[in-house]
Amino acid sequence: MLFNPANVIAKKRDGAALTDGEIAAFISGFTTGDVPDYQMSALAMAVYLRGMSADETASLTEHMLASGITLTWPEGSPCVDKHSTGGVGDKVSLLLAPLLACCGLRVPMISGRGLGPTGGTLDKLESIPGFRTDLTLSEIHEITDRVGCVITGASAEIAPADRKLYALRDVTATVASIPLITASIMSKKLAEGLDALVLDVKVGSGAFMKTLDQARALALSLVETGRRMGVPTTALITDMSQPLGRMAGNAVEVDETVAALAGDGPDDLTALTRSLGAELLVATAMVQSLDEGSILMQQHIDSGSGLEKFREMVAAQGGDLDAPRPIAPAMIVEATASGFVSAIDVEALGYEIIHLGGGRRIMSDSIDHSVGMETLVSIGDRVERGRPLARIFANGQDVEGTRRSIENSFHLQDEPMPVPPLIIDRYPE
Repeated sequence: MLFNPANVIAKKRDGAALTDGEIAAFISGFTTGDVPDYQMSALAMAVYLRGMSADETASLTEHMLASGITLTWPEGSPCVDKHSTGGVGDKVSLLLAPLLACCGLRVPMISGRGLGPTGGTLDKLESIPGFRTDLTLSEIHEITDRVGCVITGASAEIAPADRKLYALRDVTATVASIPLITASIMSKKLAEGLDALVLDVKVGSGAFMKTLDQARALALSLVETGRRMGVPTTALITDMSQPLGRMAGNAVEVDETVAALAGDGPDDLTALTRSLGAELLVATAMVQSLDEGSILMQQHIDSGSGLEKFREMVAAQGGDLDAPRPIAPAMIVEATASGFVSAIDVEALGYEIIHLGGGRRIMSDSIDHSVGMETLVSIGDRVERGRPLARIFANGQDVEGTRRSIENSFHLQDEPMPVPPLIIDRYPE
């Protein structure tokens, strides 16, 4: 029977499961242009409304992966990576890649840019003068083999079906679909030729997944798909009810990364980095337990080798870590009342960074790497009227509206709140 895209769309719209062959033909046709965008958009909407089984999701991932090339590696050190669903102040990738390389792993980390309230790893790194995020496939291979890690954007050869589909999802309100999210994430990550993968699924006011049920559903889908594709995969569900670390922006986050790799970083940032790294060290049998993995990661912080490896990676990608990274002038946001911090509207903080020029409303927007924010209080802290809540780094903008928005993002109450756990859950348990 000849492949008919309209029949596949109608079948999924009616709630029936698609076969592997139907998904393969649809993605292949979409990649080559034989299936037009409007039919792919219709299928994405049908998936958004009807969902997909685990088998369908794995099939979609496999054929999006097969639309491009998969990196291959010579015998030697295991190849690993981590993916985060995104959050304000989430700079873990910048620490994790060099620390894992110090532990003897290869980390060909393909990352993205910020869109919406969450920052992008590539945007942060581009605040380092000269740093290149457009490495070719041969450069990814060469630097990973020589240095142990790279952090770069996806080349056109990697999962081109995902590149095309994501652009459609963004304009057809089908981004928030767990099967489509899973296939998008996993097709790019598995194209790296990994031996193990760890996922950081954020939940809370600053995360894409606002509820624990949503985060658990996504974590299970990602882990199940990775395992069906033959890659040992684990996921941590982690808190994003407050920014990770203190700094959020671009240059300020690189500065905090350098401080953390020198042993002077925020406890939450360092702890989460160690936990994610330990998962990969256990999965590749480099250590026998998560505790042993965490200790090994900390040793590379204490010895300074993690910072030296980061410096080596930056230089290999054309950057100069010692060159000045301008930071915009700072101003304080003070509390206008007293009480205990009960909640933080992290998403609102992320959008204020965009308002200052530190992020994008649309992908074509340019970024001011010097702007950002420092959070000075956490959930559970006692705050007196007049105490600094945050610092804004801004370049001459009228920041009065930003100041009021940030002040209103910190909610106070009379009674103390328990501090939320950093790591909420782990899959598989």
